Amino acid sequence: MTEPIALVFTLQDWFTLFLHYLTLSLLSIGGAITTAPDMHRFLVDQQHWLTDEQFNASIAIAQAAPGPNVLFVALLGWNVGLNAGGMLTGLLGVLLSLLGILIPSTVLTYVASRWGHRNRELRAVRAFKQGMAPIVVALLMATGWILASANGSSLNDWPVWLVTVATALIVWRTRTHLLWLLGAGALLGWYGLI
Repeated sequence: MTEPIALVFTLQDWFTLFLHYLTLSLLSIGGAITTAPDMHRFLVDQQHWLTDEQFNASIAIAQAAPGPNVLFVALLGWNVGLNAGGMLTGLLGVLLSLLGILIPSTVLTYVASRWGHRNRELRAVRAFKQGMAPIVVALLMATGWILASANGSSLNDWPVWLVTVATALIVWRTRTHLLWLLGAGALLGWYGLI
């Protein structure tokens, strides 16, 4: 990862971080990873609290680690906090980002699942469940696009896109563990092939 950015955070900045994750929580249909494009837009492009390298490394490390998919949010918060001052602010970043992303979606999921289970035979409930699948796929594709096009990659950077498409097809059609594919991508990057 690159050197941390030196930031001076006010109470308003911490509240903005928390509020952004609160709003993203209600949009995270299919998991928190589907909101990664907006996290990138907010944290990297708009606020400049993270670099592209820090953002991508946070997601890659969290996805490679065992545990829940939402761990990348904690790493993003940690890196924002580190950039804002050090270990204690890093822990504050973790706390605010995780609470922000988890509280609304957890409450909504609990209430909606109880209601949906009670009304599972209604045509509208079945249609809603079927209609959500394409939205989740589109959000995951947007996440892949953001991650693949970071660091200045363009449509002319065909090796990156070839690896991205090949990885997606392998994940979709085989039972190859994702860590093997991450390792293969790391080796390709190490040797300068992508």
